[in-house]
Amino acid sequence: MIPFLDLKKINKPYEIAFQEKLKSVLENGWYVLGKEVETFEKAFAGYCESKYCIGVGNGLDALVLIFKGCVELRKLQKGDEVIVPANTYIATILAILQADLIPILVEPRLETYNINPELIQEKITSKTKAILAVHLYGQLAEMKAINAIAEKHNLIVVEDCAQSHGVNSKFKSDKKLQFSDTALSGVEELLQASAYSFYPGKNLGCLGDGGAITTNDPELAKVLFSLRNYGSEKKYHNECIGVNSRLDELQAGFLNLKLPHLDSDNEKRRAIAKRYLSEIKNNKIVLPFWDFSNNHVFHLFVIRTENREKLQEYLIQNNIQTVIHYPIPPHQQKAFSQWNKLSFPITEKIHKEVLSLPISPVLTASEVDYVIEILNQY
Repeated sequence: MIPFLDLKKINKPYEIAFQEKLKSVLENGWYVLGKEVETFEKAFAGYCESKYCIGVGNGLDALVLIFKGCVELRKLQKGDEVIVPANTYIATILAILQADLIPILVEPRLETYNINPELIQEKITSKTKAILAVHLYGQLAEMKAINAIAEKHNLIVVEDCAQSHGVNSKFKSDKKLQFSDTALSGVEELLQASAYSFYPGKNLGCLGDGGAITTNDPELAKVLFSLRNYGSEKKYHNECIGVNSRLDELQAGFLNLKLPHLDSDNEKRRAIAKRYLSEIKNNKIVLPFWDFSNNHVFHLFVIRTENREKLQEYLIQNNIQTVIHYPIPPHQQKAFSQWNKLSFPITEKIHKEVLSLPISPVLTASEVDYVIEILNQY
């Protein structure tokens, strides 16, 4: 069986280094917000070309704290509306709600699965104060258009980078990127912060939960460092109502070992994606859009087909494991019963048809050969 994602194989090369890191943390005796977290925050901020990085408990907390930080700074207030893709993982929307803000769902482009900037304008009201852009499946959203809209309406821009480690950190300086040219006046002020998840299956994953926020805003960074630690900058002195969401010292240590390999791992993902795109030839399968620039890190390689269950069963019978990302769109979830009667036909089509193929830095050439062969025979 070709697994969808073999985490044991991905982490195997680090096994000895992980054990040494565990021993180092144990011997150091400082287990929360210590040297490993500080080292990772500096390294990841540099990697993302940001001034600040704040390590937090997970990716959802990263998003929630960004919005709560903006509320604390009075850049947002309870009841403000936030434009968000209708086609996203539920955590993106939960973050807005948990910050007492109102999500306004916008359809994606069918080609890229990311939010369609052309549809954002019609959803903007006097209550709209922010846009939450999601780089779904690892592909950069159309930031040039999103930033232009934000600049026009004086909106905050937040990035959900839970699936795009390595792509958004490069887009400001990479001249080849067609979707992400941010040469706009004031654009640095619009981009308040970016949220990351280091869940084990991510392109940069730890061995448990973990997350981070990057930002260039010193005021926001100061608030976020406080919010993640009970609202305290100095022990037992609480300036605001915070939470306990701190990147674990040991997980930070593991991430310090894996970060230097992120770019090369992403290149391996792109190489597999290029093979899939050029060699899968089956008119029953819709391949993902990619312009072959560095605007995609292929956290997932997502195809579409009209009879997904039949294709998934066929692949299982041929020893290929796949996963559906995601079977139920947010507006149809029981948790959001107030939205269940809303219609988002493009989002619904995507959630009905998508299927994620195996893709990872440890997928072998022969395994890729086999996946392509079996798909072409379908």
